[in-house]
Amino acid sequence: MSQPHLPTSPYCTIGPFFPGTFTNGCDDLTNFEGKRAKGEQIFLSGRIFEEGNRPILNAVVEIWQPDANGIFRHPIDPRFQDADPGFFGWGRVRTDRDGNYCFRTVLPGPRENRCPHINLMILAIGLTRRLVTTVFFSETPDSVRDPVLDCVADSRARARMFARREPGQNIYRFNIITRGESETPFFLD
Repeated sequence: MSQPHLPTSPYCTIGPFFPGTFTNGCDDLTNFEGKRAKGEQIFLSGRIFEEGNRPILNAVVEIWQPDANGIFRHPIDPRFQDADPGFFGWGRVRTDRDGNYCFRTVLPGPRENRCPHINLMILAIGLTRRLVTTVFFSETPDSVRDPVLDCVADSRARARMFARREPGQNIYRFNIITRGESETPFFLD
């Protein structure tokens, strides 16, 4: 008995379409329910590239982070009740045609045994799964001990996980490369 000819399934990637804009305010984590966040307000911005330095248009970038005191606005955090009432802790933007993204947020506070950090997730056309990484904040990245960062053995890859502060400004840059030789370290979730 012969097998019926079945068409080839399409290659499945995330997408194929993302909205051109999101609700106003998803890029500003510093104002929640009419209250202003405590702590040092910063901008976390950068560009997202594919291999070969090609910017990724319309990628969805999400961040979630602790407030300036290192508390996540989530019931699983034991200190949840003490979370800053003016800080949302989650944001979403999309990249422009040059791969740029930007969030207004606060410098995250340290948590027990953790370096101050922001968790970051990317969805984009051409990816087969979401990409998750962590952005670390330290003036002395070579001396940081963190259980997540310690999972990355290569010192050059570790260095790519730190945001760089623009001299004299409240802007931190964190560029992301989704694949290739200088790929940003990503974690399976």
